[in-house]
Amino acid sequence: MTKDLHENVCEEHIYKSLYNKYAKELHDYLYYKYGEQSNPGDKAQDAFIKLWENCRKVLFSKARGFLYKVANNMVLNDIKHQKVVLRYQQEKPQQYTNENPEFLMEKEQYFKKYQQALTKLSEEQRVAFMLNKVEGKKHEEIAEQLGVTRKVVEYRIYSAFTLLKTELDNFKIK
Repeated sequence: MTKDLHENVCEEHIYKSLYNKYAKELHDYLYYKYGEQSNPGDKAQDAFIKLWENCRKVLFSKARGFLYKVANNMVLNDIKHQKVVLRYQQEKPQQYTNENPEFLMEKEQYFKKYQQALTKLSEEQRVAFMLNKVEGKKHEEIAEQLGVTRKVVEYRIYSAFTLLKTELDNFKIK
């Protein structure tokens, strides 16, 4: 018993002997208990990694129990996680909203007005406006893409914004 206290699991030859002695046994235990879906080989390897990380805390005589406990807990945690994933996969998303029908109708009508207002813009204004506000490109990027100066792009966006404000009520863009 006193020999156990002095033997360090961190010593390479002791760790290697533990691995050679218990790796297959641990794999088989996990395979028989939980099946192939639990990846018994991976869990056994992970248990040995945990043993190595905690080698100063684990006595040689307790190493086998430590390995089995850690591997078993890893598999149980994995199973618990799979149950949570399965439960969320089975839940169906809501097919309704809390918005009233009047709001939905107004939203649809406003979108139609917005599309009509966009058609009233010149092609240059519309392209510059959409690249900036929809795609989020900066003025310099748009200028480079269109082959014009930054000031021209700014003017096109500003004029498009002005026209859209006159066509649409409460038109604001961040």
